[in-house]
Amino acid sequence: MPTYDYFCPSNNRKIEVMHSINQEVKTWGELCALAKCDPGDTPKDAPVHRLFSAPSLMVPTSDSDYRNLGFTKLVKRDKGVYENVTARDGESRIVDREGKPIKT
Repeated sequence: MPTYDYFCPSNNRKIEVMHSINQEVKTWGELCALAKCDPGDTPKDAPVHRLFSAPSLMVPTSDSDYRNLGFTKLVKRDKGVYENVTARDGESRIVDREGKPIKT
């Protein structure tokens, strides 16, 4: 589910919550219910505004990250010969471009 930031001008607070893309949050009461926090002295019908924020993305940074996410990373070593740098124990590291092991 996506994460959204909301701002309430009545109390000058910003809260981050997760909800479906189709859900609309319009009041402080709805926002506090989603965030599971106490609304405090702010009226539950106080309007809130969703803030624009950039999404956070998880980018693999190592060969083991790719392997743990279920990807295969092939590095070209020679014409038609690739090394599977994400191979697990027992898997062939030298493969063709389809990922099939090359017999040596």
